[in-house]
Amino acid sequence: MKKSYTLILLVIGVLIIDQALKIYIKTHYSIGTGFNILGLEWARILFIENDGMAFGITFGDKCLGVTGEDGSCTGIQLTKETGKLTLSLFRVVMVGFLIYFIRELYKAKESMGLLICLSLILAGAIGNILDSAFYGLIFNEPLHHNGIAEMFSDQPRYAPFLYGRVVDMFYFPMINTTFPDWFPLWGGDRFQFFRPVFNVADASISIGVASILMFHRSFLKATKEPVKTAESSVKTAQSVDTTPISSENKPEEGNLS
Repeated sequence: MKKSYTLILLVIGVLIIDQALKIYIKTHYSIGTGFNILGLEWARILFIENDGMAFGITFGDKCLGVTGEDGSCTGIQLTKETGKLTLSLFRVVMVGFLIYFIRELYKAKESMGLLICLSLILAGAIGNILDSAFYGLIFNEPLHHNGIAEMFSDQPRYAPFLYGRVVDMFYFPMINTTFPDWFPLWGGDRFQFFRPVFNVADASISIGVASILMFHRSFLKATKEPVKTAESSVKTAQSVDTTPISSENKPEEGNLS
């Protein structure tokens, strides 16, 4: 099998798993519900939705300027809707860039390991784009049916194109405790690890990025070499002695000694 087919099948496989799990969770559970994985308290399926980036990070409701004491914004107010659209468009651009980048590295015969890592990142990015782009068009707002969403129902859809919410479900609160009152600074505060809720697409992106940092650092260093080479060439050219040859030092014609 060609390497290109392997990479394509990898991306398609991640997308199928990601979307199948998201659709199942969304059509069988209401937001905030789920179940323990294998009966473990620290490994759960918890259905939530978010408008932001990976691991529930939000992007919006920000003032790009000076915020007054009364909360007014002097400058550009980045609303939640504007932030959501900006993030969705950014994802689309990044997917296009990743496809081009992977294609060029494939032509350059880069290692299969690196191409797999980048393909995992690509698959994760596409997976979350599908939520943002189409889920608002195919799912209703779950006001009925026990709060569980339905696909292609007679009820109105909940969001236009590129404004859909991303479905997350994996939750691993391995440590869930409260700092004792005598503990400095955080006494009495709740401490939880790992708090973020994520999906298969998020995990695919994280695995791809972590693998590049751990196993393909030579590639990251190699991308800096052309810049260093260019800088050293300029310094070498500047250090060349360009002093003109004087008539006293000029060899006589025919004298090759």
